[in-house]
Amino acid sequence: MASRLATLSTTSRAAVWAHQKSQRSLNSNLRLVHGLAKRAAGPPVHVRAAYRETTSSSSSSSQPAWAIKMLYDGDCPLCMREVDMLRRRDASQGRIAFVDVAAPDYDPAQHGGISFEAAMERIHAVEADGTILTDVEVFRRLYEEVGLGWVYAVTKQPWALNLANKLYSVWAKYRLPITGRPDLQQVLEQKKMCREPPQSTGGGV
Repeated sequence: MASRLATLSTTSRAAVWAHQKSQRSLNSNLRLVHGLAKRAAGPPVHVRAAYRETTSSSSSSSQPAWAIKMLYDGDCPLCMREVDMLRRRDASQGRIAFVDVAAPDYDPAQHGGISFEAAMERIHAVEADGTILTDVEVFRRLYEEVGLGWVYAVTKQPWALNLANKLYSVWAKYRLPITGRPDLQQVLEQKKMCREPPQSTGGGV
């Protein structure tokens, strides 16, 4: 009996010793792996702080929701067909901001400094970063935003863009008479008269 107890005691001590040795080996391996991982990763990076900084800087930039702002002549019937088509295709996206330069409250300072006269001479657009576009490049960007980029894709080639701009310049030059309106000079004079306050006739009761 005593011999069996001694044997069990010896076996138990051996099992405990083996378990402790295995645990020490496991801990040693874990420390080794952890050390290798730290060296591979390099110095610690404060991810949370960097995230907060990125978030605050992006929110403070107040980037507009639209990607491009189209300046158009609301009194031009042919122009309005184009505007209406783009509005329909952009209705659920909000990628295009539409600005009527013929509106009484049009303010060039709010739209890239583009004057009413300049906007009437040829089409303009302003991208969200402030870049001003003119002529056929405006149509190419607008069509890209509504999923029709293939229509003007060829104008990405310099020769095609140059040719398209020449054709557009002819249209822009004769746009007003073609649509049955007075020439640009008369339109500008009418616009000026509308903006000027009426002159007092003098006299009194």
